[in-house]
Amino acid sequence: MAQVHIERVSKIYSGTQRAVNDISIDIPDGEFVVLVGPSGCGKSTLLRMVAGLESITEGKVSIGDRVVNGVDPAERDIAMVFQNYALYPHMKVYDNMAYGLRNRGMPKAEIDRRVREAAKTLELEHLLERRPRELSGGQRQRVAMGRAIVRSPKVFLFDEPLSNLDAKLRGQMRVEIRNLQKRFGVTSIYVTHDQVEAMTLADTLVVMNNGVAEQIGSPLDVYERPASAFVAGFIGAPAMNLIEAVVEGDGRALAVGASRLAPFSHSPALEPGRPVTLGIRPEHLRRAHANEKADMDLVVSAAEILGADTLAHGRIAPGGTGAAPLIVRLPGNVRLETGARLPLVLEPGAAHLFDGETGRRIDLAEAAVAPQQAAMARA
Repeated sequence: MAQVHIERVSKIYSGTQRAVNDISIDIPDGEFVVLVGPSGCGKSTLLRMVAGLESITEGKVSIGDRVVNGVDPAERDIAMVFQNYALYPHMKVYDNMAYGLRNRGMPKAEIDRRVREAAKTLELEHLLERRPRELSGGQRQRVAMGRAIVRSPKVFLFDEPLSNLDAKLRGQMRVEIRNLQKRFGVTSIYVTHDQVEAMTLADTLVVMNNGVAEQIGSPLDVYERPASAFVAGFIGAPAMNLIEAVVEGDGRALAVGASRLAPFSHSPALEPGRPVTLGIRPEHLRRAHANEKADMDLVVSAAEILGADTLAHGRIAPGGTGAAPLIVRLPGNVRLETGARLPLVLEPGAAHLFDGETGRRIDLAEAAVAPQQAAMARA
């Protein structure tokens, strides 16, 4: 086991194309770190640089106390689990798991002990004499993990290992991978585009966008205090509602199209006329009770009945094509008609605010300083 230090690492293609741009991550011994983001954001490229499968243009990667920039992948003491399993089709399960150990010249008895221990842990004992074509997708993934486990590496690397499995099996394998990682205590870096996988597996989450680490933190921190509108819209299912608005009046209200919202009425004032993005998670809105003042009304356009929940889709009243779209998570027993007007209440303190130009999170306490300074300058 070992710490991993990724220090100002960049990958540049064709002289100017930055697939990964100046990323630094300190991964403590035994930590499970998940790199998450959309396709093409650079997460797999970063993982492959740690593995030694991609060269590093700038910066350095250390495993333990050793800088490994120029070290061959086979000498980095890592084990990688791939999306396509990468099993030898002509070899039995036993031989697939033992292959790497044989190449290292390990004694036969030690190889047998490690393979059988890993097979027992992964419930593969009855499959050791089968070939990959005789296995299900989940069983093949277990074999790939077993091949990594027998090597007792310092670091596990996972490159979207569950993307070829069906939804039910992915859920089961997520639990198995997390339990195995806790049991062995091996530092792990896991790449996925699936934010549910990311949230459930990670000790630390790295949300990537266009080659940049938009936010690094615990899953709960990233969910509750997204650093940017991109993170807010990517983490969460369904995604956070992101609504374009302009600060108006006394700096505590927002103009959203023809509507006026005041989700920060008790917060410090912002500069009137400032473009912002209002963020509201679907689960932080509820139906207003009778005689309760609503924060906004939703004109319903569709409802998804999911069993435990109902997702109401629509636009903020007065509705129409120019009104802001909105999704609300409601109890499963709620039934809605298209065109109905649904009064909504926002949970106190649940709204988020992002700068309309940069997309970065606005800290209201800090944002209030700017108008005060402007007023002092005018005086």
